[in-house]
Amino acid sequence: MRLFGTNGIREVVGPTLTPEFTTRLTNAIARIVPVGKPIVVGWDGRTSSRALSSIVSSTLALAGHHVVEVGLLPTPAIQYMVVRLGAQLGVIVTASHNPPEFNGFKCIHGDGLEIPRTMEEEIERQFSDAPSTAVRYDAVGEVGSHSGGAREYVHAILARVDGARIAARKYTVVLDAGNGTSAVTSPDLLRRLGCRVVTLNGHVDGTFPGRPSEPTEANVADLRRAVPSVGADIGIAHDGDADRAVFVDRTGRYVPGEEILTLLAREAVLRHGGGIVVTPVTAPDSVEEAVRPLGGEVVYTRVGSPNVTREMLARHAVIGGEENGGLIFPEFQLARDGAMTAAFVLDLMARRGEPLDLLLETVPRHVLLKERIPCPLDRREAIVRGFADRLGPSARRVVTIDGVKIYRDDGWLLLRPSGTEPLLRLFVDAKTPQRARQLADEGLAAVRAAMDA
Repeated sequence: MRLFGTNGIREVVGPTLTPEFTTRLTNAIARIVPVGKPIVVGWDGRTSSRALSSIVSSTLALAGHHVVEVGLLPTPAIQYMVVRLGAQLGVIVTASHNPPEFNGFKCIHGDGLEIPRTMEEEIERQFSDAPSTAVRYDAVGEVGSHSGGAREYVHAILARVDGARIAARKYTVVLDAGNGTSAVTSPDLLRRLGCRVVTLNGHVDGTFPGRPSEPTEANVADLRRAVPSVGADIGIAHDGDADRAVFVDRTGRYVPGEEILTLLAREAVLRHGGGIVVTPVTAPDSVEEAVRPLGGEVVYTRVGSPNVTREMLARHAVIGGEENGGLIFPEFQLARDGAMTAAFVLDLMARRGEPLDLLLETVPRHVLLKERIPCPLDRREAIVRGFADRLGPSARRVVTIDGVKIYRDDGWLLLRPSGTEPLLRLFVDAKTPQRARQLADEGLAAVRAAMDA
């Protein structure tokens, strides 16, 4: 049984994600992890997260494990605490940016990275058997707590940037926490950096009443209006578990995640005098255009931060990340980190003495379009093959790292199955909006033809 997608497990609470499912999953985890070093458990603000985390903690303790609950925190903060507390594993109850009816689980290795696929496969095998892991009464583990995670995480980020230089600029920042877990860390971080902070959706609420959890351009319309209306220097929005950050410049323009990836990749290569940038096949060609003249090299992976972080570790990369706002700074930790991204962008603005919009004018820009196509799970692979059959023969190059990527002389198309939802995802990269739209329409037509067939 395949449980893990591109980034953990995500299911709808009630129909699929039940107490029984959670107990079976935790039993499977307990069976493959030796009793000894503690296991960290943390959660996001979804309506079911605290209850599900209680099942996880109790099941682990009844299997003999010592559990340390770090509470409601952003995913990168929990990953940081796994390492800081010397745990052998972390279990995070979160569904990241998914709609409120979803919840899920991420498993974090003792080194702070998401567990490798081999470990996921072992959990899936044990889940199918699902024997009880309960121990005798005198071997039951303890469930303890650690309440300082938010403060320790914020202080660790502050140590990585020049806070005095940022504070001297007296930036005004509008922060859209999206009713997610960034509300417990990002406002404090920004104020400690000397910023005047205006918050939107600044309380944790698992129903996401302010806006949908994913910080797309349409979903952060209030932020785009607020930044120029209050005269702010920048706007920042997080997703539900705050492992991503997206930005709005001082004019109210939404900055696509691929532009921030390109900007920060160039800065990392400049700072290191070269180096490797790791990113999924969904990243635009602008990243290569920005770093290659500086001695940088781009290495592509399958989609999903576990794939990116493991490749970064193996290649000693200087930076990594995805085009959706999930950036990874290996000098801090090998985890997508929205708060670290926000601090780094402010540090760059202060160091260069320029606003974000002017910094972005200095890097290559491509147009990256994304389309979501509903598709039953059992038909997705066949439709991807049909897409390749239709567009592959005329391609300059075909790449099959993840789905099918069709290169043309002036752009590319990528079709891949979603790892978290019954969808196909179409990505298109080109240098002009007109050409990107043409390629997207061509790709959608090929998908429809494959569906009809």
